[in-house]
Formats: sequence, C-alpha cells, structure tokens
Amino acid sequence: MTTKWTLDPTHSEITFKVRHMMISNVKGAFTSFDAELEAEDDTFKNVKVQATIKTDSVNTNNADRDTHLKSEDFFNAAANPEIHFESDSLNNEITGNLTINGVTKPVKLEVDFGGTNVDPWGNTKAGFSFEGKINRKDFNLNWNTTLEAGGVMVSDEVKIAGELQFVKA
Repeated sequence: MTTKWTLDPTHSEITFKVRHMMISNVKGAFTSFDAELEAEDDTFKNVKVQATIKTDSVNTNNADRDTHLKSEDFFNAAANPEIHFESDSLNNEITGNLTINGVTKPVKLEVDFGGTNVDPWGNTKAGFSFEGKINRKDFNLNWNTTLEAGGVMVSDEVKIAGELQFVKA
C-alpha cells in the first residue's frame, strides 16, 4: 500500500543560478510547478516522484531576459511548455530522468529530507531540500555569445535548487 503526497506550492520553490559574463551569477526561479510523491512509508526510501515545471513561468526579475529564455534560443516554451522530472529512488540523493527542451537525460541531485510534521490544521507535511548541477548544453540550450574581453556570456553549468513541501493525502 502506498501513500500519495501532493505538493504544497505556497511553501515550495525551484530556483536556478547561472554564471553571467564569467564574473557574477544570475538567479532565477520557476513560479508554476507541481510534483507528487508516492511512498510506501514516511521514510520515503521507496518512492516514486513525478514533477512538472511550466517553462513559461521562468522569472529572473528581468522581462527582456525572461522573454529570451522562453524563446527558441533556450526553453522554446511554445514547443516545449513543460520540464519533466521522474524518479523511483530517493535517499540522500535522487537520481532520475530530467526532460528539458524535448531532451531527456539522467540527473543526480543531493537531497536533504527535513522530516515530517503536522500543521495546526491536522495536515501531515514532509519537507525536502535539493540541489545539483546540470550542463545546459546537454538539453540543447546552446545559445551563447563570445565576449570581446574573452569568455562567454552564459556558462554551460546551471546550478539548480529547491525547497519542496508535500501534504500527505
């Protein structure tokens, strides 16, 4: 018998950080996403994970940059409206398949299980933090430009992180 856990979006976030012009990091987030866990027990050792992120919800606090990220140069949000992640293994890390821009690749993310607790309204909640790195070119996110002084505009490495809270169904 498995238990379903649904995402509590008001207490969850998915963020990313990428090196810009080789001198600083630009941070962003996705504001529309959903996830579901199916677990045998509250230890989450045997769990199935399904997550979906809306690509057009990317937000870097710069409208022009967000429009560029949604374009064919990056996410191609019109043709690929969602990013998908699925896994059936969770411990101190989660390994699963990530699909971005129509390309599916295995990824490994470090996970910190914060535990479970009951909120004031009687709902059992579980919290997880995750972080990892991907190479954006693995997912055909290839746009870049060479800088006059050397280097490139956008690094290949993208750091991803999240804080996710789930509600026991």
